[in-house]
Amino acid sequence: MKIELEYIEKLVKLVSENELSEITLEEGEKAISVRKDKVVIPAATAAVAQPAAAPVQSAISTTAENVKEEPTPSERANLTKITSPMVGTFYKASSPGSAPFTEVGKSVSAGQVVCIIEAMKMMNEIQAEIAGRVVEICVQDGEPVEYGQVLFLIEQ
Repeated sequence: MKIELEYIEKLVKLVSENELSEITLEEGEKAISVRKDKVVIPAATAAVAQPAAAPVQSAISTTAENVKEEPTPSERANLTKITSPMVGTFYKASSPGSAPFTEVGKSVSAGQVVCIIEAMKMMNEIQAEIAGRVVEICVQDGEPVEYGQVLFLIEQ
């Protein structure tokens, strides 16, 4: 079984679009498996739900009152996410020392290259799907990224 990058990308797309958790294909002794792990974020309320002494409860209440009232950029509803279409390494510029493709606060147009994802020694240009202003760059330069990971938040 010859496995090509396009074939793997199609399998990943199949898993994500059909809300599957895993798909495995076998041919003879060779097999390929694509699995989507669920991210579990511990709820802050879990600590409150457990019985605890009064001083601990008051400390938790005080902490809850000090939470920011203004939503973070990632919580605002009018933002569009640019996500990674593949697993690889994120780069803000075409080469070390070059100017980044975009920065926070800058406007981008639809189809404009906003970063590069290196996968299997190939440089893949990632383009903005919509025009808007970059509100947040969610990944550091040179950081590994996963399929579907949010790279940028764009405000229309």
